[in-house]
Amino acid sequence: MRCSGGFHADRIWTHAVLPQDSVPVNTYYWSTVGALLASKLGWKFYDADDYHPEENRRKMERGIPLNDQDRIPWLCTLHDVLLRDIASGQHVVLACSALKKMYRDILIRGKDGAAPTGEEPGKEDKPTAVQLLAVYLSGSFAAISGRLLQRKGHFMPPELLQSQFDTLEPPCAPENFMEVSVDRSLSEITATILDTLKMN
Repeated sequence: MRCSGGFHADRIWTHAVLPQDSVPVNTYYWSTVGALLASKLGWKFYDADDYHPEENRRKMERGIPLNDQDRIPWLCTLHDVLLRDIASGQHVVLACSALKKMYRDILIRGKDGAAPTGEEPGKEDKPTAVQLLAVYLSGSFAAISGRLLQRKGHFMPPELLQSQFDTLEPPCAPENFMEVSVDRSLSEITATILDTLKMN
């Protein structure tokens, strides 16, 4: 497990190296980890896949990887959901395939997170930011592929897994994140995250 940055425990993003991260063998790691973590913390849980527009789902069903243009509006919607809960004082765990740093920036700052490097919003248009701790669930292609092949009923076919690895930009400093291996059991993963939160 690796940690970086100062933690703000009100908003947590759980992320695997692909678009679903549930831990049982028949699912991805993030959805199961996120749901269990939220249950133990008494926080609200969101699965980002529930917010994909129908056109994104159809594209993935046809075996076509999503691009930035497909993902940015989806991520902006998720940012707005997080802001809504912040305004109501709600603590949140979000399971989301924010594979690139830009995607994670959008979750934090909304559409301003998608601005090209070097561009900054005007002083009068400061973005409304979400304080976020990213829990990065890391694993090898072989380990995740084996689990993915056993998953049923999801709109993303296993053939798209390689495109997820090709797109992935693992979190690094100065991003606010912790990394946990998916080789651990579900109980070990959630215990590690909970122990880290208690220390900060």
